[in-house]
Amino acid sequence: MTSTTQARSGGLRARLAADLPASLVVFLVALPLCMGIALASGAPIMSGLIAGIVGGIVVGGIGGAPLLVSGPAAGLAVMVYGYIQDLGFAVTCAAVVVAGVIQMALGRFKVARTAMGISPAVIHGMLAGIGVLIVLGQLHIVLGGKSRASAFENVRAFPEAITAINPSAAMLGFGTVALLVAWQVLPLGPLKRLPGALVAVVGGTALAAIFQLPAERVQLSGDLLQSIALPQLPESGAMLAFIGAALALALVASAESLLSAVATDKLHDGERANLDRELFAQGAANSISGLLGGLPITGVIVRSAANINAGAKTKLSAILHGIWMLLFVTLLGFSLTLVPLAVLAGLLVHVGGKLVQPGHIKELSRRGELSVYLVTLFGVVGVNLLAGIAMGFALALIKLVWRLAHVKVAIAPQGEARRVTITGSLTFLGVPRVSAALEAIPAGSTVEFDLAIEALDHAGFEVLENFSHSHQRTGGRVQMEPLEELWRRRGGAPRESRPSPKLKTFDTQTTGGAA
Repeated sequence: MTSTTQARSGGLRARLAADLPASLVVFLVALPLCMGIALASGAPIMSGLIAGIVGGIVVGGIGGAPLLVSGPAAGLAVMVYGYIQDLGFAVTCAAVVVAGVIQMALGRFKVARTAMGISPAVIHGMLAGIGVLIVLGQLHIVLGGKSRASAFENVRAFPEAITAINPSAAMLGFGTVALLVAWQVLPLGPLKRLPGALVAVVGGTALAAIFQLPAERVQLSGDLLQSIALPQLPESGAMLAFIGAALALALVASAESLLSAVATDKLHDGERANLDRELFAQGAANSISGLLGGLPITGVIVRSAANINAGAKTKLSAILHGIWMLLFVTLLGFSLTLVPLAVLAGLLVHVGGKLVQPGHIKELSRRGELSVYLVTLFGVVGVNLLAGIAMGFALALIKLVWRLAHVKVAIAPQGEARRVTITGSLTFLGVPRVSAALEAIPAGSTVEFDLAIEALDHAGFEVLENFSHSHQRTGGRVQMEPLEELWRRRGGAPRESRPSPKLKTFDTQTTGGAA
């Protein structure tokens, strides 16, 4: 055996030593989540498993984020539920295929960074709203009933659901939630290595089987091959809604995947993510998943964090986790029919609750973005997902415009001089206010500028430049830092290197006067 062959063999053994155990951990985490997300989406349970298999093998094989794990995500469950209700499952699968094609095109045109240009407050508000919707819907299944189509209907139906409660289902569902919470906070020693979701699902299933509890179980339409459902194009009257669904799925899935890839990069010191390649891979996986009757796919941070914490070093771990899922569904898929729906619903209640993160609320409040977060959250819950995103995005733009228009001018006498303090953003939107304040300064006085501005555009530059010239021509003096230096720091791109005739007429560094 040559030294090169030995090196390759040793490298493969090292990869397997790290990635094989990690892949098993991720598989055990992903299996119950894929089932639960299918339940929350109102889709066949097998469609979530198909998405998990495709996400692991396809994205793991060609993706650009080595340690990111992809599969069905809670962030898309509410969207998919609505589309299935409006368009049907087969047409929703076709929308997933088209969304994947859009993502592949975006990846090829290298616009991944642009797709991330969404306010974090909107993203966190969207996820929190989805979390609230998941909790409201799945609590009905925990109680032994059925989820309704909207948050309002779910809330209104709670009294009826409580009076018609299934005690066995409630015990299993709330017990699952309690176990998952306890698994996070209690010192469990070596048991902590086991995924809490797996323990909850296996434990709840065993409990239901041993005591033969009358709780509804998972229903499968057949084995994996029998569950493959070809997508179907909509009728002409639903084409507009179909196109909107594909675009929305592409947008939200891309944003969630790219944000997860960036977050995953912060958790390890290995190879950095190639976002355009990752976006293309996500699109390819979505197209394949939709063609096979699977749910839409995104990169998911929970499974990715489990992957990294388990010691994964390369994308082999994600690929293997998809293979283990394929083998399990093929060989042991019949065992899934033993799982009570209330247990999966309890798992989803816990997942949905974790999407509302107090840490995000505290950080956004400190950054002055809490209003955008809340508007997005209540829009998602009260109207629908796209309306919530649009409302949050609109408020973020309004706040941006307000900041660009918000400028304060304070003029205070200092002996015979005037001290002019300008704070905020000096842009064309604030020029009228600044110009009016400067016109009130007496001619011939000495003016000292204190420019604590956050942004400066050409209109703001010119109002300062023109005042300096005109004030000095009438016998006044101006003390100001060099405008060209201020422009470089606050205005962005440097101005042309040719000398400006106006700047030759005064010196803004000391006391002014003709040059």
